[in-house]
Amino acid sequence: MQPKADPSKRLNFRRVTIDRSPAQEPGVEREIIPSLVEGIGTRAEWEAQRRPALLAAWRQILGRIEPNPQDLKWFHEVLEPRIGSLDRLAGYDRLTLELPLETDFLQPALLLLPRTPPPWPGVVAWTSSSPDWRSPEVWWGAWLASRGFAVLCSWAHIRGYRGPVQGPLAATQQVYARFGRWSGMSRMVWDVRQQARFLGAWPGVDGERLGFMGFSLSAKTAVYAAAFAPEMAAVVAIDAGLPLNGATNYYAPWYLDWTTPHDDIPTPERTVLSLLKAGRTRPGFAHDHHEILALAAPRPFLLIGSSTDELSGWDRDDLSSWAYINRAAEVYRLYNAAANLRYVPTNDGHTSNGPSITPAWQQFLTERLRPATTARRD
Repeated sequence: MQPKADPSKRLNFRRVTIDRSPAQEPGVEREIIPSLVEGIGTRAEWEAQRRPALLAAWRQILGRIEPNPQDLKWFHEVLEPRIGSLDRLAGYDRLTLELPLETDFLQPALLLLPRTPPPWPGVVAWTSSSPDWRSPEVWWGAWLASRGFAVLCSWAHIRGYRGPVQGPLAATQQVYARFGRWSGMSRMVWDVRQQARFLGAWPGVDGERLGFMGFSLSAKTAVYAAAFAPEMAAVVAIDAGLPLNGATNYYAPWYLDWTTPHDDIPTPERTVLSLLKAGRTRPGFAHDHHEILALAAPRPFLLIGSSTDELSGWDRDDLSSWAYINRAAEVYRLYNAAANLRYVPTNDGHTSNGPSITPAWQQFLTERLRPATTARRD
């Protein structure tokens, strides 16, 4: 009798189980995700040869990863918030803010400040697609702030962008109208970076110890923030649905916008989907999220999943996510930083917290960002 394969060792793509995917890819689950380090023996070779090519490919896929120089006029060099209420709570203080993420776009936020002696590490914490910008305080912020972390709770630009009733599609269209093709995903990362700079400059906050965490929609943001937000010293994604084309909607206009024709893509099809496939004729994309995590190396990144099934439901990280982690881990090992890439599968379901989810993020952020109550005295 053949021994059962260890699911944590898998290397094959996830089967596509969503009927709305523009690329059904039958048989993809039998295809192995290509290694990123084949023919690469050292970190120096990775950084000189393979990494620049991947970075260029993803810049084209995303449209851009930061504003063009002529578009910086829409952004403030220093974010001066509008400060609303100040509430003194058990264990920490809470400021209600509006952050000017563009000259005509204010984003609501909560700033939670600990009462432990500074300097404090900081965490930017975003909600998912359904509750509002205050939810991360309940999910994670109260625990973090009462233990020595400064926490900025907020949400993505697609929730109310430059208008009181803007949905994600309208927000995407307005971003395109102002900036040209700039994917929702990379625009979200830009806003993470703006909020990180704001938090890192707040009195008492250590700008060298900043983290980002998100659940569901904002966990997707976390995956890309790990690669493209250098301000972050640690990133936590709770149930991002890591496979690019599994049971998730990365194809949506407000994420990567796979199928809209774009004049700035120099391929016959002129779509992001054509860039992701990149001429690959077998099932599976030429570019997938193991590359994004590889670009993040050696930054500490924690993925927390919601199921230990082989295939679970919509936007879930299950056993199939191991393949993408395992391929990215090959790059982390070039940096002697294998411990910085972690995946914790759980059976807690698609939720921001749970019996296994909660201790995983608490331990990771405490270890990686070291609040004063637990910090080593260097």
